[in-house]
Amino acid sequence: MAAKSESIHDVDPEKLDASDRVDPSNNELVPTIEYTAAEERALVWKQDLTIIPLSAYIYFLCFFDRSNIGNAKVLNSSTKNDMQTEIHATSYQFNIALMIFLVGYAIFEVPSNILLKKLRPSRWLAFLMFSWGAITIGLGGVTNFAATTGVRFLLGVFEAGLFPGLVYYLTFWYKTDERSVRVAFILASATLAGAFGGAIAYAIGHMNGARGMSAWRWLFIIEGIPSCLSAILVWFFLPDYPEEYLKGRHREIALSRLRVEGSKSHHRSMTKKDAKATLTDWRLYGHYAIYFGVGVPFSSLSLFAPSITAGLGFKDLQAQLMTVPPYAAAYVTQIIVSWSADHFNARGLHTAAFALVGAIGFMASALLPPDAYQSRYGCFIVACAGAFACIPPMLGWLTSNVFSTAAVGLAVAINVSFGAGIGQMPGVWIYKADEAKIGYPTGHWVNAGMLLFVCVGSTALRFYYGWRNRVLVREAEAEGKDLAELRLFRL
Repeated sequence: MAAKSESIHDVDPEKLDASDRVDPSNNELVPTIEYTAAEERALVWKQDLTIIPLSAYIYFLCFFDRSNIGNAKVLNSSTKNDMQTEIHATSYQFNIALMIFLVGYAIFEVPSNILLKKLRPSRWLAFLMFSWGAITIGLGGVTNFAATTGVRFLLGVFEAGLFPGLVYYLTFWYKTDERSVRVAFILASATLAGAFGGAIAYAIGHMNGARGMSAWRWLFIIEGIPSCLSAILVWFFLPDYPEEYLKGRHREIALSRLRVEGSKSHHRSMTKKDAKATLTDWRLYGHYAIYFGVGVPFSSLSLFAPSITAGLGFKDLQAQLMTVPPYAAAYVTQIIVSWSADHFNARGLHTAAFALVGAIGFMASALLPPDAYQSRYGCFIVACAGAFACIPPMLGWLTSNVFSTAAVGLAVAINVSFGAGIGQMPGVWIYKADEAKIGYPTGHWVNAGMLLFVCVGSTALRFYYGWRNRVLVREAEAEGKDLAELRLFRL
């Protein structure tokens, strides 16, 4: 691709001349206005209080309903009342049921993001939420492997649009240097769900036999109900777009500050030309590749954390409880790393550094003796923190370097499809049941290798963007352009 075709100046034509463009929603001009830093901070804080807690809560419930099958697999296994035993599935079959979720997830990412803009975020996300909640409740009634596989596929279909949809949704509200930390607060709710999931599974484990049902069935039923009920909350209280939700001075500031950087509700839906341009923008495949790399540890940790802790000398319900500290550490690390990545415009290097931390944690877990339980547990905490901390800066980095409303929606969906769909499939298979007594070396080595790939790939991509920025500066100087108006690739 020619140098200028990759310039950040190739902004969607809809975003040009924003200073005198008419907003088609009400035929008013969208002028460039002056506002103070204090006014902008007040606006951003208002947005944060309005949409971030609710968005994080939605993803919290989504991750709860996706990953609780890992808890169900080992819940009350000592009395043979665990899910795998009662649906008469082998370890291989159970892994098939885990993976089929990811097939549905990968297929429906892109269509879902297209529908999100067509049908409005609040409506579409509420529909998805009610659907996956009902399906989760249905998992509590499965009796065999075939039924489990079918229901898990449907769960993947309806959960597919949630995370890429939320990342896309943030581009309507925030500037590029504000997104990573917001993505982190949303994604960190997954680690929070993992922590609470272990604690809740521990509590529900004591319901084994209540009303004639095993505890794992109660787990799905109890954790599916909040998603169904909360869909009503999302339908009525999640604002769709800033230009519709905000009023007066706040609305003027929001429109002005996002004239170029943000996605717009009134922009056209994706055309074939938009799709082709996004699909042939080869630098984006670097982003997709590193997100694929982090997908493997993300999925394996999400699904097998209880099994991994069980292999560290903790048994049955105690294994559920011991998944809490690794997720708690990951939660704190994600928030701090994402804030720093945005603040210093160094998303690539932050991703690389913490991918390396995660890789070291997994390698140490693999190299330590199987019976070094305390040391391996400490390494597991480090591995979780490093692996999860990579993800928000990656997503903020991608959305910061895609420049039209249609392209952002498609690029985010493809990226998550690669990582959260296809990329997570290997993670289903790497923690082998027959390796529990020797410390799951295959799983740890594969995760370490994938995180080292992320480290190298994100470093290379960061230096590529640095080189492209130097080229853009030289071109601007040669043409006598004002460097203060030159927008460069985010690093």
